[in-house]
Amino acid sequence: QVQLVESGGGLVQPGGSLKLSCAASGNIFRINTMAWYRQSPGKERELVAAVTPGGSPYYIDSVKGRFTISRDNAKNTVHLQMNSLKPEDTAVYYCNSRNKAYNWGQGTQVTVSS
Repeated sequence: QVQLVESGGGLVQPGGSLKLSCAASGNIFRINTMAWYRQSPGKERELVAAVTPGGSPYYIDSVKGRFTISRDNAKNTVHLQMNSLKPEDTAVYYCNSRNKAYNWGQGTQVTVSS
């Protein structure tokens, strides 16, 4: 069974940066579009960014120009570089395939606050 493990979250001031990482226990990255999602209290989990096996990215409008998604298929990892963070980016961040094919991991908490 594939396990997804997210890391890299933390507390950061507005305008700061964080880099999230996601590692998978199985060799799933080569064939899947991978994605980062986030969920804030009281809100539904939402797609933030995705990257195809060939490296083509997709971003929701609210993070365009601030976040960068990347992947390393050989290492079964996907990253999310987050710059110019805003309080509204505060959420638990998760990774999964674009079609949410795998069990969700624990996520990593990102808190943007002064």
